[in-house]
Amino acid sequence: MNRIRKGDQVLVITGKNKGQRGDVLRVDGDRVFVSNVNLIKRHTKANPQANQPGGIVEREASIHISNVQLFNPATNKGERVGIKTLEDKRKVRVFRSNGEVVDA
Repeated sequence: MNRIRKGDQVLVITGKNKGQRGDVLRVDGDRVFVSNVNLIKRHTKANPQANQPGGIVEREASIHISNVQLFNPATNKGERVGIKTLEDKRKVRVFRSNGEVVDA
C-alpha cells in the first residue's frame, strides 16, 4: 500500500518549492507530479495528428516522493503516514501524530 496516492494533498518539504501545497496528479514509482509545483518550460514540436500546437509549454516536473509529506487539514501541517490493519483485515493509512485515518 502506497503512503502517497493520486489525488492526495501534499506539502513540499525540501527544495526550491519548499512550503508549497498541491494535489498529486500522478505517481511514477518513487516520483510524484504535484499540481502547480516544480513548473518547467518545455519546447514542444507541433503534432497535427494529435491536434497539438507547438511552442513553449509550461508543465509540472516530477519530485522525489521523499520530498513531500501528506497534508493533514486538522493540524494544518505535513505529516508522516503509517499503515494500520483494522479488525476486518482492511489496511488503512493513518497519520503518525494522532492516529487519524486518512480520508481518501
